[in-house]
Amino acid sequence: MSVHFGELTKKVGADGAISSEEILSLRREAWSDGRISQAEAEAIFALNRQLASKSTEWVDFFVEALGEYIVNQRAPAGYVDAENATWLMERIDEDGELGSMAEIELLVRVFERALNVPSALKDYAISQMELAVLEGTGPTRDGGELEAGNVNATEARLLRRAIFAPASERPAAVGPKEADMLFRLKDATLGADNAPEWKQLFVQGVANCLQGYADPDAQISRERAAELEAFMAETQVGVGRFLGRMAKTSPDVFGRIFGSTPDGPSREGDVAAAHAVTHAEREWLDARIDADGEIDEYERALLDFLAED
Repeated sequence: MSVHFGELTKKVGADGAISSEEILSLRREAWSDGRISQAEAEAIFALNRQLASKSTEWVDFFVEALGEYIVNQRAPAGYVDAENATWLMERIDEDGELGSMAEIELLVRVFERALNVPSALKDYAISQMELAVLEGTGPTRDGGELEAGNVNATEARLLRRAIFAPASERPAAVGPKEADMLFRLKDATLGADNAPEWKQLFVQGVANCLQGYADPDAQISRERAAELEAFMAETQVGVGRFLGRMAKTSPDVFGRIFGSTPDGPSREGDVAAAHAVTHAEREWLDARIDADGEIDEYERALLDFLAED
């Protein structure tokens, strides 16, 4: 971090407000070398805590700069390592209070932009989203409002972005822990002034967990990604010529490697198998519906959806 950037963040935060001109100055200074350093990331987080009012312009800069630092600053790009995941969780928890909308948006951005993140961060994100929806108040980045005690349309959109993000529990699908969260939110806000979008998300989200197909190869570990990146970067052993010879001598070798041989299980078959609700999944669903001894309107809508499908 340049001395100027550190001094600039302290000066900007002194009065608890930040102007468009000051944000532009920070943006120019932070990206002068095309990277965000850890010291710069720390300074940006500290400034966010100092600001009494956070404009959409500030949140955009905060999310963009720190998202880039967390997701892409360490190779392989797109794979958040354990150290950066821990750093993010500690920064959000530092003041012991519910994170600001800037922090919540940053958390969602990381999951939308990353290809994979550590399991600890996935679990943390679920707890933070649940807390934000149940207890959060105040304006959001898109002009909506967080409201405590219910799930409004803005909160439903935020939840949808988080649970269907590429780096979530199941990429482009809903995982069991996320479905459990949906049930907890449903129970906590039952009878409240909830938006129709919330019931739709609850039904679609839980049904997706039970019936949706998740490609097991859609997320690979950071370690595996590093191995593949190193392999692709290797130029000293004639990788291209080697693969070419291998393809000629054994035409279906790539099919065996990538699981797409004609006599192997088809993706269509996997999708169909995933669509069927298994005995274990039915037991999981029954346990949650039977927890309070009655079927509420959300559970009825879910059961009707599953029956029709």
